Amino acid sequence: MSRTLLILAILLSCLLYPYPANPSNQGEIKIVVSIYPLKDIVEQVCGKKVMVDYMVPPGASPHTFEPKPSDMKKLERANILFLIGGGFEFWADKVIRSLSKKPRIVVLSRGLSLLKEHSHTHGTEEIFDPHIWLDPLMVISIVERIRDVLIDSDPSGRVYYTQRSEAFKKEILKLHSRITESVKGFRIREFVTFHSAWNYFSKRYGLRVIGTIEESPGKEASPVHIARIIEEIRKSKARVVFAEPQFNPKAAEVIAKETGSRLFILDPIGDPRIRGRDSYISLMDYNLSILEKALK
Repeated sequence: MSRTLLILAILLSCLLYPYPANPSNQGEIKIVVSIYPLKDIVEQVCGKKVMVDYMVPPGASPHTFEPKPSDMKKLERANILFLIGGGFEFWADKVIRSLSKKPRIVVLSRGLSLLKEHSHTHGTEEIFDPHIWLDPLMVISIVERIRDVLIDSDPSGRVYYTQRSEAFKKEILKLHSRITESVKGFRIREFVTFHSAWNYFSKRYGLRVIGTIEESPGKEASPVHIARIIEEIRKSKARVVFAEPQFNPKAAEVIAKETGSRLFILDPIGDPRIRGRDSYISLMDYNLSILEKALK
């Protein structure tokens, strides 16, 4: 009888105070990132051990995003804030200064070789292209930085974070191989994009962006700029224009119609609500499938 009572007591204790599968998986670390693809990249490294949230909502443009009070609370609860940097999160400095409790800020583009922006300038200040996540090989460096930050914040998870990061890096290299092999068969290698998101991708895989419809982040193209893009297309062999789901496609449609170009949709941000664009790898495979339709 006493043995039965002991067993029942142990079972009751387990129900009331369950021992965690991983002692460090207590939810102490809360991470916020700026955009959805970065959320997935972080989660590929941290798995279920860490809570990860993101700022820019699905379907919105990160170039016009304005944080709400709920976003501020999200940041104040965070331990780490991962940013792309390079001016991409134009809202970040002001928002961070206003926080009563500040997370650790990690700028993932720091230390990487960034491309200079030629489409717009701010006086004598050099402006860099921040769209590094669209180059898979640069994402490998991002993954390694995320791994190191997680290990620094949670040393007990070193083996776990290392194993997951290595597995994800292998998937990224497979993605890189798929893109490299596919691009070999592209008949067209020049095109127009909606904004300057695809320069790293194009440089990595031997393609060329001959013009961008958006003159500067968040600014609609002027008639003069549209006329310039139309002239560039007519001078080149390119007859392909790429719009993006986060932006109004009207200007892209006008340019495509005026030049007899075909119009396609590339997605640099992805969307957790859309199957096939709800992870970094699937998003890049989606974009590769669109490029294959447009350029082969």
